[in-house]
Amino acid sequence: MSKLQELIAQREALDKQIAETRKNELREAIRTVQALVAEFDLTSADVFGTTRSDKKADKRTGRKVAPKYRDPATGKTWTGRGRAPTWLEGKDKEKFLIAA
Repeated sequence: MSKLQELIAQREALDKQIAETRKNELREAIRTVQALVAEFDLTSADVFGTTRSDKKADKRTGRKVAPKYRDPATGKTWTGRGRAPTWLEGKDKEKFLIAA
């Protein structure tokens, strides 16, 4: 057997040993975490905090903006945020302002 083949065989044996050790340590870590969660009656929010999507959802709620512009022909409105609608392009916005 050549030196290269011996090294490859050793690497494969080490890879198997690494995978098995990782699996065992991971299993033990999960048992430890489960025991702590049960002991202190923790929730996922306690452990991980709020998620990014939860924060975004909180910011979006209740943030509606009243429309500022109205097309008298169709009744369509625009808040003034984002891209201007086609019915307002190239026209004076002042003419379409909704009186407060």
